[in-house]
Amino acid sequence: MAEFQREDIGLLWAYQLFAGEPAQQLDALAARAWLANQQAEGFLWLHLNLANNAALPWLKGIIDLPDAFEEALSSGTRSTRIERDEDALVGVVNDVSFDFAFEPSDTSTLWLLAAPRLLLTCRRQPLRSVDRLRGAVKQGHTFRSSVDLLAHLMRDQADVLVDVVRQATSRVDDVEDELLANRLQTKRVRLGKLRRLLVRLQRLLAPEPGALFRLLQYPPDWIAEADVQELRQSSEEFSVALRDISSLQERIKLLQEEIAAQVAEGNNRSLFVLTAVTVLALPINLTAGLFGMNVGGVPFAESARGFYLVVALVSVLTLLVAWWVFRDRE
Repeated sequence: MAEFQREDIGLLWAYQLFAGEPAQQLDALAARAWLANQQAEGFLWLHLNLANNAALPWLKGIIDLPDAFEEALSSGTRSTRIERDEDALVGVVNDVSFDFAFEPSDTSTLWLLAAPRLLLTCRRQPLRSVDRLRGAVKQGHTFRSSVDLLAHLMRDQADVLVDVVRQATSRVDDVEDELLANRLQTKRVRLGKLRRLLVRLQRLLAPEPGALFRLLQYPPDWIAEADVQELRQSSEEFSVALRDISSLQERIKLLQEEIAAQVAEGNNRSLFVLTAVTVLALPINLTAGLFGMNVGGVPFAESARGFYLVVALVSVLTLLVAWWVFRDRE
C-alpha cells in the first residue's frame, strides 16, 4: 500500500470531529491511521474526488465498503436513493455544481456513506452544498455524530435549492415584466431554458425526501433519536423547496402559453392583412386584365371619359370588397 501514501490520491479533505468540539483537519496518512484505530474517539468525514483514478483504489484499501455503496460507485448511477445496507446508510443524491450558471447540465452526483464512525462523500465535480458544509465545519460548528453531519448536508442542499429557485423566480419576474410591457425579444428562449433546468432538478431531486422518509421508518439502532429528527426536518425543508420548483414550473408554463397566444395572434393579424391586401387588389387586377385584352369591343375605348369611368367602377368595387372584408372586425 506504499503507493497510496502520497497525497495525490483524490482525497480532498479529512476532518476528525468530536461531539461539542471543533473539527480537526487530517492528512491522508493521519486519516488512514485513525480508521485503523478502532478505539479512536469521535468520527471522521472523508471527501474524495472520484475524477482522480487513484481515489477509489485508495478508499478500498483502507475501508471495507458495503456492497451497495461499491456498486453505486462502480456503476456511476445518478438515480437518487438513500437506503440502509446492514448497519450503514448508503445514498446517491444530486446537487448543483459549484460554478452553477443556470444551465440544465450544471448538476452533478454525490455518493455518500454514513456509518457510526464515518461520513464518506464522493463526487466528480465540485458541489455547492458540500462546499457550504465544509465552510460550516471550518467556522467551528459542532456536530453530534456522522448522521448529524449528514442532516446538515441535507439542509445545505435544501438551502442551495431554495437559492436557485429564488434566482429563477427573479428571472421569471423580469420576463413577465417585459412581456406585460410588450418589449420582450427572446422570451420563449429564456423561459424554455429555465423550464428545462427546473424539470431536470425536479427529476433528479424529487425522490430524495421519499427515500429519507422510508429510511427513517426503520433507522439503524446506532442513530440517536435527535439525529432522526434532524434528518426528518431536513427532509421536510427539501420537500418545501421541491414544491416551490413545481409552482415555478406552472408559472413558467402559463407564461409560455401567454407568449404562444400572443405569437398566434400576431401571426393571425399578419395573415389577415396579407389576405385583405390580396382581396382589395382583386377588382383592380380583374379590371386591368379585362381591359388589357387585345380584342374588339373593349368598353369605353372611344369615350373621352372612359378612363374616369373605369377608375370610378374600380373604386366602387374596391370599396364594396373592403366593406365585406372589414364588416365584422372592430
